[in-house]
Amino acid sequence: MSSHPILLVGGSGIAGRWTARFLRAAHADVPLLIGGRDVAKAREAAARLGNAEGVALDATADNLGLGDRPVGAVAVLFTDERVAGLRFAQARGVPYISISPGIAELAPEVAAYIHKPDAAPVVLGTEWLVGATTVPTLALAKAFGRVHDIAIGALLDEEDAFGPAAEADLERQTRTMPAALARRDGAYVWRVGDDAKGSFRAVDGTVMQASALSPNDVLGLANATGAPNVRFDLAVGVSSSRRRGGPMSTEIVIALAGEDHAGRPLHTRHAVVHPQGQMPLTGLGVAMVLERLAGIDGRPPPPPGLYFPHQLLEPAAYLARLDGIGARILELEAP
Repeated sequence: MSSHPILLVGGSGIAGRWTARFLRAAHADVPLLIGGRDVAKAREAAARLGNAEGVALDATADNLGLGDRPVGAVAVLFTDERVAGLRFAQARGVPYISISPGIAELAPEVAAYIHKPDAAPVVLGTEWLVGATTVPTLALAKAFGRVHDIAIGALLDEEDAFGPAAEADLERQTRTMPAALARRDGAYVWRVGDDAKGSFRAVDGTVMQASALSPNDVLGLANATGAPNVRFDLAVGVSSSRRRGGPMSTEIVIALAGEDHAGRPLHTRHAVVHPQGQMPLTGLGVAMVLERLAGIDGRPPPPPGLYFPHQLLEPAAYLARLDGIGARILELEAP
């Protein structure tokens, strides 16, 4: 376990504040560095946390402008086109996670890892809400002897607070990327044009028109389960709770089809719901990955390697923490 501070690059943004909040709640003695270009904003965020410091970062400098200052782990919470955070982490030999690059943008981080595979653990963290989709899906898949189809439908309420970095990521991944990856009949295919249009039923049964998206969940779930058909669709609109007259929420609908352990057909449908939207789930996932990487969860840190979040998040511990922050996993009517 390192005694050096955890560096949150973009830590004063919404995802960063939730991440820091959960780290502080679970580990009051772990120091944090809240890094960003706006040092006043970073210092303000750090002051609210306690045992934290706001620092100015320079992405053009090899040391991010931190000189020789030691850190224990690095989390990048916005799109880092220079891959500066990863290069910094590798130079220091400390673990790293980022949560912004989509599947079509993996090359810079993967190439940096390949060139220094023994430097540090590197986590490709762009799973939808950083574990809130993959970990429950894999837990639900244990009821199956064989999974044939995984269909994920994510619903973001249009009133959900994105923050500028998250909004830019969503805009880039839904508007400017030409295609979305899916698995179909065992082959990876790019969904384009009309094939990139989809729909799913929200928690209240409303049919939501959606667009294809390809977070790392598509790759992770396909490889972890062997399912020949995996797709991910995203809808932005009115969440089920707000349609009922309540506050907005975020929903992740998980539909699985296949065979049970006796070979009989099995179809299930569940939803992960949080009443405060997407960012608490994102922050929890990043916080728990950082706890694992830094070894502050009571277990030895993982060795250097390339990881997805769900490979590091211990299912029982994650699901317990998920419940503790007010998220719920609902059983829905199967198709």
